[in-house]
Amino acid sequence: MNIIILIASGLLAPHSIDAFQQHRINLPVRTSIQSSLRLSTEDDVQRLLEKARQLREEAATMSGKTLQEVEDEAKQQKLAQERIVEKARKEREQSSTGSRSSMQILPVPDDAKAQNEQAAAAVERAFKDGITRQTVKFALIGQEEAMSGELNEFPGGAKQIYRECGRPLTESLLRELMITPKSSGSSDENEQITSSATPPTVTAEDIWDFDGSAIISTDAVKALVFPNTDVKYLKDIEALDKKVGPDGLFLLVNPFWRNVESWGFNILAPNGKKRAQEVIFDNGYEVTYAVLRFSVRGEDCVAVKSYPYDWQMYAYREDPSWFNQQVPVWLGKSEGEPTSAQITEILNSKPEFKMSKNMRQMQRMMGNDDQ
Repeated sequence: MNIIILIASGLLAPHSIDAFQQHRINLPVRTSIQSSLRLSTEDDVQRLLEKARQLREEAATMSGKTLQEVEDEAKQQKLAQERIVEKARKEREQSSTGSRSSMQILPVPDDAKAQNEQAAAAVERAFKDGITRQTVKFALIGQEEAMSGELNEFPGGAKQIYRECGRPLTESLLRELMITPKSSGSSDENEQITSSATPPTVTAEDIWDFDGSAIISTDAVKALVFPNTDVKYLKDIEALDKKVGPDGLFLLVNPFWRNVESWGFNILAPNGKKRAQEVIFDNGYEVTYAVLRFSVRGEDCVAVKSYPYDWQMYAYREDPSWFNQQVPVWLGKSEGEPTSAQITEILNSKPEFKMSKNMRQMQRMMGNDDQ
């Protein structure tokens, strides 16, 4: 019962909680509540309790406070964080207009797996609504990397990005999609959506190794990964568009352009901008899923788009209950892709972000409240 109290009050370290939960998972199911929470051995119980005690004592020693003061402070910080979360929840409820695009508040995916599941749901919703040409913009994180982690600099360039992020994320997305080839002669537009639990076979064909570009496919879906403004990719998109057909699903994954203006004047391809308009922008390729990570006013921010809902804006804030842990705080929604100026204005109006990130860290080091 001591372990349950420690977890509820936020005084066990995250890795200790993980270990505790792992033991719970491995235990057989009992009818008694007490037996279902019992750890495998008494040694495990003592080890977790001792670890929690050491962490509390270390925190007290470093801050020059008593153990009781540290525990009381942790409880107060936990309550303050809960008030922030509750405030954000109420703001979401008040801002909802009831329209289809604002009904959903999208959580920030914690990792690559959650991002793929969220992306697959968005792509399937759009496909079911008849959108067969789509753009997906992943946050480029590794399979074991957290969304709240530092941005990867990728010193290996496009090859490394494709090897560690682009290809694994796209292959996982295509395996997650519940879409099968449409039967010939069928008039049911939704027939390609299936609940089959068998993942499809995924193949990858590199285009230009130095660009990190490739075509990744299943029998039902084709995805062009990392295309850029070289006219070669306009030809590839045009060819794949014809091959897939009007009813097939074709994805552009993390293209290296923002809009048609990305095709500036090129003496070797003077009609590049016009061709891009005809091949890409006149044929849809709507952004149906995107996770964008960026920094605004020194804060780590995330914008999430998932068809058919509006963009959701978040900023990470330190969790006062745990060292070096961050939680996303909902800032609001936007019909279009959020801008830095838009997010800056919102951050300046939020009490929890009235101090800069550095100032909050200094306040915590001095033992003061950073709210």
